[in-house]
Amino acid sequence: MSNVSYYTAEGLKKLKDELNQLRDIERPKASQAIAEARDKGDLSENAEYDAAKEAQGLLELKIAKLEGTLANARLIDETQLDTSKVLVLSTVKLKNQTNGMEMKYKLVAESEADLKSGKISVSSPIGKGLLGKKVGDTAEISIPNGKITFEILGITRE
Repeated sequence: MSNVSYYTAEGLKKLKDELNQLRDIERPKASQAIAEARDKGDLSENAEYDAAKEAQGLLELKIAKLEGTLANARLIDETQLDTSKVLVLSTVKLKNQTNGMEMKYKLVAESEADLKSGKISVSSPIGKGLLGKKVGDTAEISIPNGKITFEILGITRE
């Protein structure tokens, strides 16, 4: 069963660039390493050859996985998204009800999540808890160390 994933143009470009890097640069390097190891003689006792073959197998697995991800990737047109409720690619301004801190997060696909830049995954506990909420709603979210309550202060597409 295929898992459709939604990406921004930036996230999709990053995936394609990584796949091209693996196909066009890493794959030839792996083949070259195998050829060099093969030239060193008896393959039955050649650890370098075995290591090169294993590295190639892992590389091919990674390429196949990325190809599968890209086949199921869908580009999201951010201009068509509803801003009345929290959806993928919403930028949400929140207020922590416990300590009064305000924060801003953008909900993105799991592969694009980066907490340092304020991007959290829609499949994370906080992301799941915010989906579908509207401005003024409160979201009580179960996290590993208990529950946290957020008030939705604003929803934008930035």
